[in-house]
Amino acid sequence: MRLFRNFPSCQLILFLLMFFSFSTVFSQNITPKAAWANLITVIDSILQTKVNKDEIPGAVIEIKKENQIIYKQAYGYAQKYDYNHHLVNAPDEMTVNTLFDIASLTKVIGTTTSIMLLADRGLLKVDDPVCKYIKAFGTPDKRDITIQHLLTHTAGLYEWYPLYYRASDKEESYRLIGELPLMFPVGAQRRYSDLGFVILGEIVEIVSGLPLEKFEMQNIFLPLQMKNTTYNPLRIGSYKNIAATSHGNPFEKRMVYDSTLGFKIKEIDPVRWNGWRSYTLRGEVNDGNAWYANAGISGAAGLFSTVDDMQKLVDMLINKGKTSDTQFISEKTIHTFLTKDKFNNGLGWMMDPDNSFMKNGPEGTFGHTGFTGTSIVVVPQYNISVILLINRQNTGLLSTGEYYNVSPIRLQVFNAILKYQKQIAGQ
Repeated sequence: MRLFRNFPSCQLILFLLMFFSFSTVFSQNITPKAAWANLITVIDSILQTKVNKDEIPGAVIEIKKENQIIYKQAYGYAQKYDYNHHLVNAPDEMTVNTLFDIASLTKVIGTTTSIMLLADRGLLKVDDPVCKYIKAFGTPDKRDITIQHLLTHTAGLYEWYPLYYRASDKEESYRLIGELPLMFPVGAQRRYSDLGFVILGEIVEIVSGLPLEKFEMQNIFLPLQMKNTTYNPLRIGSYKNIAATSHGNPFEKRMVYDSTLGFKIKEIDPVRWNGWRSYTLRGEVNDGNAWYANAGISGAAGLFSTVDDMQKLVDMLINKGKTSDTQFISEKTIHTFLTKDKFNNGLGWMMDPDNSFMKNGPEGTFGHTGFTGTSIVVVPQYNISVILLINRQNTGLLSTGEYYNVSPIRLQVFNAILKYQKQIAGQ
């Protein structure tokens, strides 16, 4: 203690308190490398544990921070069970290049981006009435519906309707949706609707003069070099590495037959149509309306993609419309679509921090989910994104008649990323 011999006792005590206080703070600091290692350990534990417990067959995750992919990994299997819920012999392992049915991510990757491009080119405005393009929406109850209402799920349309009971192709589907009455007042509330995005797909076709899949391929996927993003992969290319989804459409069939789910429709007699698939879906879109009524192509569902492909579109959005060599979409248009409305959501994209998969995200966070188990979350404030793809349906329905809920997994991963960000920021 020779160092402290000349200190008065009160000063010595104060010095020691400060010394140990600073020592504690420094000991709690964590290097960026250690924070990254902790993040990977946590995420690896979350996803591998779920695979080991047979709660999910497999998953692929990609996390990007600024210009660097900080983690990309595959877990489990692309297909684990067959139609009879028997384990597949020598199941295909999941890889980071596995193609997924991205389900409702189609709404943002394909349809919303298409509307963005058309708006950016001055070919439509988001506040245009839908009846400007589709005559069926010129009726007294629908004439106030705008493109923005469709994008924000506030048009008052049916949340879901089994179109295939009354329609066998996209023209009949478009006509049927135009004839259906509204379920809710226009603009009064947000009620998530697949039908609204089917109609947005029709608007893209009318304005561009191209089928939806051709417009998206020519104007989004090819320019962004999203070479593995397509509808109907079994028809379009020689894709073999595809994640399996459901065994037929058992949950959607339940939506038609089981009135307790809240989708019972008086004019639909469940037994009058019986075109249900009776095999495991692998390369065919899970969504019944997309497959049975729209030949696999819809503004609401139908796209297949990989984490790397979707990351290219996410990069464009997080960089305010810029790609490496061009302004793909103007910053003004990006701002318009990623500005919250009165229901705390953007145009197409979800932005409400109460959403379970990105709960309490920083201001400006946006994302979306897909029924098959897919999700995207982007945090512009931290320049970070996470794409998580899970083929949850391949394990089959639970005893409750539902598919395994992957929302807690999404939130655990999101929380781990937020913790990582705080650690590298020294908070």
